Amino acid sequence: MRLRKDAKLELLKEVPLFAGCTKRELSEISTLADELTLPEGTTLIKEGKQGHEFFLLVEGEVDVRMKGRKVKSLANGTFFGEMALVSSRPRNATVTASTPVRVLVVHEQAFRGLLRDSPEIQLKVLQTLADRAAENARF
Repeated sequence: MRLRKDAKLELLKEVPLFAGCTKRELSEISTLADELTLPEGTTLIKEGKQGHEFFLLVEGEVDVRMKGRKVKSLANGTFFGEMALVSSRPRNATVTASTPVRVLVVHEQAFRGLLRDSPEIQLKVLQTLADRAAENARF
């Protein structure tokens, strides 16, 4: 069963990268999100590889591994890979479906096009990134 538009918005508004966005802006972002169902064992993100998409886990569970060691599991409503939407840095972990999963996927190219065409969303995303950088700089 596909997610209704309002359910997509509810999930997206929990993503810190989109924290400052209005309902209308979240609606624009949600139009970029593809819904996929993937089998257990699917690798969604590979450590060290270039990232080009962001995932929001709708149903199921995934395992996060760094340098081959499991560091945590994620379940419904969590997200990962969001920095790939704004940064060309390599992935810092491998994420594999430990059960069948349903995810929303936003691809970097589509998201960057939205930022280019919507300066108000771009400003809010940049503000969120700046706030996160400042928080991480405080020891």
